[in-house]
Amino acid sequence: MSRGTLYDKVWEHHKVTELPNGQDQLFVGLHLIHEVTSPQAFGMLRERELEVARPDLTHATVDHIVPTTDQSRPLGDDAAEEMMSELEENVNQSDITFDHPKTGDQGIVHVIGPEQGLSQPGMTIVCGDSHTSTHGAFGALAFGIGTSQIRDVLATQTIAMNKKKVRQIRVTGQLGEHVTAKDVILTIIRELGTDGGVGYVYEYAGEAIESLGMQGRMSICNMSIEGGARAGYVNPDETTYEWLRDADEFADDPERFEELKEYWESISSDADAEYDDVVEIDGSEIEPVVTWGTTPGQGVGITEPVPDPATLPADKQETARRSQEHMRVEPGDTMEGYEIDVAFLGSCTNARLSDLREAAGVVEGHEVHPDVRALVVPGSQRVKAAAEAEGLDDVFTAAGFEWRGAGCSMCLGMNDDQLEGDEASASSSNRNFVGRQGSKDGRTVLMSPAMVAAAAVTGEVTDVRTLPEVTVA
Repeated sequence: MSRGTLYDKVWEHHKVTELPNGQDQLFVGLHLIHEVTSPQAFGMLRERELEVARPDLTHATVDHIVPTTDQSRPLGDDAAEEMMSELEENVNQSDITFDHPKTGDQGIVHVIGPEQGLSQPGMTIVCGDSHTSTHGAFGALAFGIGTSQIRDVLATQTIAMNKKKVRQIRVTGQLGEHVTAKDVILTIIRELGTDGGVGYVYEYAGEAIESLGMQGRMSICNMSIEGGARAGYVNPDETTYEWLRDADEFADDPERFEELKEYWESISSDADAEYDDVVEIDGSEIEPVVTWGTTPGQGVGITEPVPDPATLPADKQETARRSQEHMRVEPGDTMEGYEIDVAFLGSCTNARLSDLREAAGVVEGHEVHPDVRALVVPGSQRVKAAAEAEGLDDVFTAAGFEWRGAGCSMCLGMNDDQLEGDEASASSSNRNFVGRQGSKDGRTVLMSPAMVAAAAVTGEVTDVRTLPEVTVA
């Protein structure tokens, strides 16, 4: 088993005891909740006449069902209004901080935690959402949990878990122009498979990872779950500390920051740490990646052909055939030129300020293709405000994008933002499962924000590296 890794150190620091069933009971440093997976857990507490053990370590927001257009109450969708009302009641009764839409802090749970400084190195972080792995970018152990586990954490601030193996994934070299964190993680999932990480947590390392900003690291850790891993993390470094130094949690207490930094530095993986597996990928060989199928692992470089299912491992062939039939792609073709109907910039994977800047830089001077419906959905109200302060909203709206409020939006289609019929979407989100974006006949092509922007203006999947620049007179 692994030894001397960040995973081992943080696990041991938070271990309360070993349970009779062989699992370890871990103390939870931060519990993030939202409106979809928490109501049942609170109901279970009431049935047992229990209270929330540590409301001070619990933080709530609304993201999955909140509209990105009209957020006036009551919400237009009865089910959404019911979930919103129940969350409000639960957090008020338990004295839990709640970033509701009137605070200016509302947003996707995996965006607000990092931007407020709630997510910190050496923490254990849980949330009733699979993409909780995002917070591992800060050197935290972050896990998605189910409803009964949410109940347990609310009641005890602990969780029972089995320890996993650790695989280090080293991405070496320098990334090329317009090659982003999204392309890196899609490459990793493509090479290791959507089930390649089962039984593991992933430690991301190497020059290409270390050169990324925190937003890029979050994008990579976010999609660890798509590769089958229980979690993913990056060791904290000066990039991490600079992000946290001015965060809400430390803005008025620099001494506390310096004290914690000593701990943060201590939990990084040792130079001689032992891993259960090590994988190395040459980052300089990665190009913009898009998906051709209906899983995040069915990806291909923009200049590479869609594979022939017959050339894939036997257990992958039938899935590939069904995926290609659904997506209407043919083996041997490239995805470049694949026509789209919708361009979606958003999600907990790619809706931070740097993502919007990147996309705006591609869009500026261009116009959205007349046959494309294009949406920009910032990851939080703070991201939205910061983007507007920079004039990014003007760039997008001038080009023909819809500029929306914060929320999960079309990533999972739980509100009005959905694909219609068999529309094809260029999406910066994390999943391309059939029906994921709201229509069972809809087709989703995952890609980076820059690639979504390029597709929006051309009306088809386009290599952003070849998009003509606009000369402004």
